[in-house]
Amino acid sequence: MAAEKAYAIVLRCVEFSESSLIVTLFTREFGKIGALAKGAKRPKSPFESALDLLTLSRIVFLHKSSEALDLLTEAKLLRRFRPAGHDLSGLYAGYYVAELLNELTDENDPAPELFDLADETLRRLSLGEPVQRLLIRFELGSLRLLGHLPSLDRCVGCDKAMEVSGRVAFGLLAGGVLCPRCRQGQRQIVSVSAGALRTMKTLADPDPGRWQRVEIDARTLGETRGILNHYLAHHLGHKPRMQRYLG
Repeated sequence: MAAEKAYAIVLRCVEFSESSLIVTLFTREFGKIGALAKGAKRPKSPFESALDLLTLSRIVFLHKSSEALDLLTEAKLLRRFRPAGHDLSGLYAGYYVAELLNELTDENDPAPELFDLADETLRRLSLGEPVQRLLIRFELGSLRLLGHLPSLDRCVGCDKAMEVSGRVAFGLLAGGVLCPRCRQGQRQIVSVSAGALRTMKTLADPDPGRWQRVEIDARTLGETRGILNHYLAHHLGHKPRMQRYLG
Protein backbone atom coordinates (compact mmCIF):
# COMPACT_ATOMS: atom_id res chain seq x y z
CA MET A 1 0.00 0.00 0.00
CA ALA A 2 1.36 3.38 -1.01
CA ALA A 3 0.96 6.34 1.32
CA GLU A 4 -1.47 8.97 0.02
CA LYS A 5 -1.52 12.67 0.89
CA ALA A 6 -4.63 14.83 0.97
CA TYR A 7 -6.30 17.90 2.40
CA ALA A 8 -9.12 16.87 4.72
CA ILE A 9 -12.03 18.27 6.72
CA VAL A 10 -12.92 16.21 9.79
CA LEU A 11 -16.62 15.24 9.70
CA ARG A 12 -16.89 12.74 12.53
CA CYS A 13 -14.86 11.02 15.24
CA VAL A 14 -15.86 7.83 17.07
CA GLU A 15 -13.92 6.12 19.86
CA PHE A 16 -12.50 2.77 18.73
CA SER A 17 -10.44 1.79 21.75
CA GLU A 18 -8.83 3.40 24.77
CA SER A 19 -6.27 5.07 22.53
CA SER A 20 -7.65 5.08 18.96
CA LEU A 21 -10.37 6.78 16.92
CA ILE A 22 -12.33 6.01 13.77
CA VAL A 23 -12.61 9.22 11.78
CA THR A 24 -14.72 10.23 8.81
CA LEU A 25 -12.85 12.68 6.61
CA PHE A 26 -13.91 14.62 3.54
CA THR A 27 -10.79 14.97 1.40
CA ARG A 28 -10.23 17.12 -1.64
CA GLU A 29 -8.35 14.41 -3.54
CA PHE A 30 -10.26 11.22 -2.65
CA GLY A 31 -13.70 12.32 -1.45
CA LYS A 32 -15.09 10.92 1.78
CA ILE A 33 -13.03 8.26 3.54
CA GLY A 34 -13.23 6.34 6.79
CA ALA A 35 -9.92 5.81 8.58
CA LEU A 36 -8.50 4.34 11.76
CA ALA A 37 -6.27 6.73 13.71
CA LYS A 38 -4.22 4.53 16.02
CA GLY A 39 -3.05 6.23 19.20
CA ALA A 40 -5.02 9.42 18.44
CA LYS A 41 -6.15 9.77 22.05
CA ARG A 42 -2.68 9.51 23.55
CA PRO A 43 -1.16 12.75 24.92
CA LYS A 44 1.71 12.69 22.41
CA SER A 45 0.03 11.30 19.30
CA PRO A 46 1.15 12.02 15.70
CA PHE A 47 -2.16 13.86 15.19
CA GLU A 48 -2.05 16.45 18.03
CA SER A 49 -5.32 18.47 17.67
CA ALA A 50 -5.68 17.88 13.93
CA LEU A 51 -8.65 15.51 14.32
CA ASP A 52 -11.04 17.86 16.11
CA LEU A 53 -14.41 18.23 14.39
CA LEU A 54 -14.31 20.50 11.30
CA THR A 55 -10.57 21.12 11.42
CA LEU A 56 -8.78 21.47 8.10
CA SER A 57 -5.72 19.24 8.04
CA ARG A 58 -3.07 17.89 5.75
CA ILE A 59 -3.15 14.11 6.15
CA VAL A 60 -1.13 11.07 5.17
CA PHE A 61 -2.90 7.71 5.05
CA LEU A 62 -2.66 4.19 3.71
CA HIS A 63 -5.51 3.67 1.27
CA LYS A 64 -6.97 0.14 1.52
CA SER A 65 -8.28 -1.40 -1.71
CA SER A 66 -10.87 -3.50 0.15
CA GLU A 67 -13.80 -2.34 2.26
CA ALA A 68 -11.52 -2.14 5.30
CA LEU A 69 -10.85 1.18 6.94
CA ASP A 70 -7.95 3.24 5.65
CA LEU A 71 -5.09 3.75 8.11
CA LEU A 72 -4.33 7.34 9.07
CA THR A 73 -0.63 7.81 9.80
CA GLU A 74 -0.20 11.62 10.00
CA ALA A 75 -2.37 14.71 10.31
CA LYS A 76 -1.06 18.26 10.43
CA LEU A 77 -3.46 20.97 11.58
CA LEU A 78 -3.91 23.80 9.08
CA ARG A 79 -6.95 25.63 10.46
CA ARG A 80 -9.40 25.19 13.31
CA PHE A 81 -13.09 25.96 12.99
CA ARG A 82 -13.82 28.76 15.44
CA PRO A 83 -17.01 30.66 14.54
CA ALA A 84 -17.04 34.35 15.36
CA GLY A 85 -19.41 35.93 17.87
CA HIS A 86 -20.88 34.83 21.17
CA ASP A 87 -24.03 33.09 19.91
CA LEU A 88 -24.16 29.49 18.76
CA SER A 89 -25.59 30.02 15.28
CA GLY A 90 -22.19 29.84 13.55
CA LEU A 91 -21.21 26.72 15.48
CA TYR A 92 -24.48 24.95 14.65
CA ALA A 93 -24.07 26.00 11.02
CA GLY A 94 -20.65 24.34 10.91
CA TYR A 95 -22.05 21.14 12.39
CA TYR A 96 -24.79 21.25 9.75
CA VAL A 97 -22.18 21.57 6.97
CA ALA A 98 -20.43 18.47 8.33
CA GLU A 99 -23.71 16.54 8.50
CA LEU A 100 -24.67 17.41 4.92
CA LEU A 101 -21.22 16.50 3.58
CA ASN A 102 -21.51 13.13 5.30
CA GLU A 103 -25.11 12.52 4.16
CA LEU A 104 -24.88 13.74 0.56
CA THR A 105 -21.62 12.06 -0.51
CA ASP A 106 -20.45 8.50 -1.12
CA GLU A 107 -17.10 7.13 -0.03
CA ASN A 108 -14.12 7.37 -2.41
CA ASP A 109 -15.96 9.70 -4.80
CA PRO A 110 -13.76 12.80 -5.28
CA ALA A 111 -15.56 16.16 -5.45
CA PRO A 112 -12.86 18.85 -5.25
CA GLU A 113 -15.27 21.71 -6.02
CA LEU A 114 -17.53 20.60 -3.17
CA PHE A 115 -14.51 20.44 -0.85
CA ASP A 116 -13.57 24.00 -1.83
CA LEU A 117 -17.15 25.18 -1.26
CA ALA A 118 -17.25 23.57 2.20
CA ASP A 119 -13.83 24.95 3.11
CA GLU A 120 -14.85 28.45 2.01
CA THR A 121 -18.15 28.25 3.91
CA LEU A 122 -16.43 27.22 7.14
CA ARG A 123 -13.83 29.96 6.71
CA ARG A 124 -16.51 32.61 6.14
CA LEU A 125 -18.49 31.37 9.15
CA SER A 126 -15.34 31.82 11.24
CA LEU A 127 -15.12 35.41 9.99
CA GLY A 128 -18.64 36.15 11.22
CA GLU A 129 -20.38 36.57 7.85
CA PRO A 130 -24.21 36.20 7.77
CA VAL A 131 -24.96 32.58 8.70
CA GLN A 132 -28.22 31.96 6.84
CA ARG A 133 -27.01 33.31 3.51
CA LEU A 134 -23.82 31.23 3.74
CA LEU A 135 -25.76 28.08 4.61
CA ILE A 136 -28.29 28.49 1.80
CA ARG A 137 -25.44 29.08 -0.65
CA PHE A 138 -23.69 25.94 0.63
CA GLU A 139 -26.85 23.82 0.37
CA LEU A 140 -27.69 24.98 -3.15
CA GLY A 141 -24.05 24.78 -4.28
CA SER A 142 -23.78 21.23 -2.93
CA LEU A 143 -26.97 20.18 -4.70
CA ARG A 144 -25.74 21.77 -7.94
CA LEU A 145 -22.33 20.10 -7.81
CA LEU A 146 -23.84 16.69 -7.01
CA GLY A 147 -26.52 16.93 -9.71
CA HIS A 148 -29.53 17.36 -7.39
CA LEU A 149 -30.29 21.07 -7.74
CA PRO A 150 -34.05 21.59 -8.17
CA SER A 151 -35.27 23.25 -11.36
CA LEU A 152 -35.89 26.90 -10.53
CA ASP A 153 -36.96 28.45 -13.84
CA ARG A 154 -38.10 25.60 -16.12
CA CYS A 155 -41.01 23.27 -15.48
CA VAL A 156 -39.60 20.02 -14.16
CA GLY A 157 -42.45 18.17 -15.92
CA CYS A 158 -42.36 19.51 -19.48
CA ASP A 159 -39.11 21.56 -19.46
CA LYS A 160 -40.97 24.68 -20.57
CA ALA A 161 -39.39 27.97 -19.53
CA MET A 162 -41.57 29.56 -16.88
CA GLU A 163 -42.36 33.19 -16.24
CA VAL A 164 -41.60 33.41 -12.55
CA SER A 165 -43.95 35.95 -10.99
CA GLY A 166 -46.37 35.95 -8.11
CA ARG A 167 -46.40 32.47 -6.59
CA VAL A 168 -45.33 29.25 -8.32
CA ALA A 169 -45.98 25.57 -7.58
CA PHE A 170 -42.83 23.79 -6.39
CA GLY A 171 -42.76 19.99 -6.33
CA LEU A 172 -40.69 18.58 -3.49
CA LEU A 173 -40.87 15.10 -4.97
CA ALA A 174 -40.85 16.24 -8.61
CA GLY A 175 -37.69 18.29 -8.03
CA GLY A 176 -38.57 21.87 -8.90
CA VAL A 177 -41.10 24.32 -10.27
CA LEU A 178 -44.19 23.09 -12.11
CA CYS A 179 -46.39 24.78 -14.69
CA PRO A 180 -50.18 24.70 -14.06
CA ARG A 181 -50.61 21.78 -16.47
CA CYS A 182 -47.86 19.58 -15.00
CA ARG A 183 -48.86 20.47 -11.46
CA GLN A 184 -52.04 18.38 -11.79
CA GLY A 185 -51.84 15.06 -9.95
CA GLN A 186 -48.51 15.85 -8.28
CA ARG A 187 -48.02 15.25 -4.56
CA GLN A 188 -45.98 17.21 -2.03
CA ILE A 189 -46.46 20.63 -3.62
CA VAL A 190 -45.64 23.92 -1.92
CA SER A 191 -46.35 27.43 -3.12
CA VAL A 192 -43.18 29.49 -3.56
CA SER A 193 -42.84 33.22 -4.14
CA ALA A 194 -40.99 34.59 -7.15
CA GLY A 195 -38.62 36.35 -4.74
CA ALA A 196 -37.60 33.10 -3.05
CA LEU A 197 -36.99 31.45 -6.42
CA ARG A 198 -34.84 34.35 -7.59
CA THR A 199 -32.89 34.22 -4.33
CA MET A 200 -32.23 30.51 -4.71
CA LYS A 201 -31.16 30.92 -8.32
CA THR A 202 -28.73 33.70 -7.38
CA LEU A 203 -27.23 31.82 -4.42
CA ALA A 204 -26.87 28.67 -6.55
CA ASP A 205 -24.86 30.59 -9.15
CA PRO A 206 -21.14 29.65 -8.99
CA ASP A 207 -20.19 33.24 -9.90
CA PRO A 208 -18.94 34.71 -6.58
CA GLY A 209 -19.75 38.22 -7.72
CA ARG A 210 -23.48 37.54 -7.90
CA TRP A 211 -24.29 35.98 -4.55
CA GLN A 212 -22.16 38.40 -2.53
CA ARG A 213 -24.07 41.40 -3.91
CA VAL A 214 -27.60 40.09 -3.43
CA GLU A 215 -29.81 41.74 -0.81
CA ILE A 216 -32.24 39.36 0.92
CA ASP A 217 -35.03 40.57 3.19
CA ALA A 218 -35.92 38.59 6.31
CA ARG A 219 -39.22 37.29 4.90
CA THR A 220 -37.63 35.91 1.71
CA LEU A 221 -34.77 34.44 3.72
CA GLY A 222 -37.21 32.65 6.02
CA GLU A 223 -39.25 31.30 3.12
CA THR A 224 -36.11 30.07 1.33
CA ARG A 225 -34.91 28.39 4.54
CA GLY A 226 -38.24 26.56 4.85
CA ILE A 227 -38.23 25.37 1.22
CA LEU A 228 -34.70 23.97 1.50
CA ASN A 229 -35.50 22.28 4.81
CA HIS A 230 -38.36 20.38 3.17
CA TYR A 231 -36.49 19.69 -0.08
CA LEU A 232 -33.41 18.25 1.63
CA ALA A 233 -35.55 16.15 3.97
CA HIS A 234 -37.31 14.63 0.94
CA HIS A 235 -34.03 14.12 -0.91
CA LEU A 236 -32.29 12.42 2.03
CA GLY A 237 -35.34 10.51 3.18
CA HIS A 238 -35.13 12.02 6.66
CA LYS A 239 -34.74 15.38 8.35
CA PRO A 240 -31.10 16.33 9.07
CA ARG A 241 -30.49 16.32 12.82
CA MET A 242 -28.92 19.78 12.90
CA GLN A 243 -31.73 21.38 10.89
CA ARG A 244 -33.73 22.19 14.03
CA TYR A 245 -30.95 24.45 15.28
CA LEU A 246 -30.70 26.63 12.17
CA GLY A 247 -33.34 29.16 13.26
